[in-house]
Amino acid sequence: MALYILVAAATVLLGLMVNSRYERIENGISRQQVLNGLCLVSVFLVLFALSACRLNVGNDYAKYVEFMHLVNCDAYVPTECGFNFIVKIIYGISGFENYLLVFAFFAFFTVLLFLGAIYRQADSFGFSFFLFMAFGYYFQSFNTVRYYLALALALCAVPYVLRKEWLKFILLILLGATLHKSILVVIPLYFLASVNWKKWQLLLMALFCTTFFFLQDFYLKAVVFLYPTYEDTEYLEGGTSLAAIARCLAVLILSLICYKKTVSGSRRNRFYFYCNLGALVMYVCCSFLPIISRIGYYLTITHIFFIPALIAGIENKKLKKLLTGCAVAAGILYFALFMMRAGEAGLRILPYETFMFHDMVPILSDVN
Repeated sequence: MALYILVAAATVLLGLMVNSRYERIENGISRQQVLNGLCLVSVFLVLFALSACRLNVGNDYAKYVEFMHLVNCDAYVPTECGFNFIVKIIYGISGFENYLLVFAFFAFFTVLLFLGAIYRQADSFGFSFFLFMAFGYYFQSFNTVRYYLALALALCAVPYVLRKEWLKFILLILLGATLHKSILVVIPLYFLASVNWKKWQLLLMALFCTTFFFLQDFYLKAVVFLYPTYEDTEYLEGGTSLAAIARCLAVLILSLICYKKTVSGSRRNRFYFYCNLGALVMYVCCSFLPIISRIGYYLTITHIFFIPALIAGIENKKLKKLLTGCAVAAGILYFALFMMRAGEAGLRILPYETFMFHDMVPILSDVN
């Protein structure tokens, strides 16, 4: 745990020195530009190294090793074609079942895409990166590596939604679907979040959401039809997160307070507002759906941009400092609670182990 806290603290401190909104100078490189580059490269290398060098860290690490072995043997696997293709290529180049390199490949692009998305989209890179680490998105990427790379792609696709470049958006999402097909849900969800809804339309949507309480069997059958591998598995047990509900509710209250000043006139912030509202509805009304958090994360990931944007729009300096302090305190508390359960079966990212102190042959035999 101490290692994770140290990594989080060090990378956040580096992130606070990054200014993605600096004034560029013509025919030259500014001091801030050099500082940005050094800090971003340092953050990337630390996060990539920690993720790439892990061994059997994550609740599905051994299962992924098994899937990769089956892919290499041309056996049936439930993973998507993009993942299978990557495994085939890396194993072919390596000449043996080099699953460590596959995990490193996913770590490289997951960290790269997340950092790139935050740098390009955040008003304050430091604040947004702090929330990204505090909410556990990075450390959770040690699990379900396909999903978190797809989540990073979904975050990168948000600017296309805001600019209504729907073809580019859909093509990027389809690329992500070759890694984890759950990303397809963002096509309707992000479209709905991009609409400037009227009050009467929101009322109709609220009435529709009540059907989730008395038509659960119908929706479950629809999910099983789309995901037949979920049938008769523990995934159909459903469940929700009280912490996620509390977070969405807190963001909703803050956004309603700042709605006229910060949200209503901004297409971007309005999109974030409806993403948060949609996530809250899902966590409250759709807890019966399998792995609702995977759908919810596609919406709540926007919190890392929305919370700083809301606070930045507050004109009262004392209130702005107070809310910034509250957001930081809440983020630290959220991270502390996350670390406390990091060793549980659902996460199992603790204790941290690395392949550097193992021989390759024993690793293969131990994990399999």
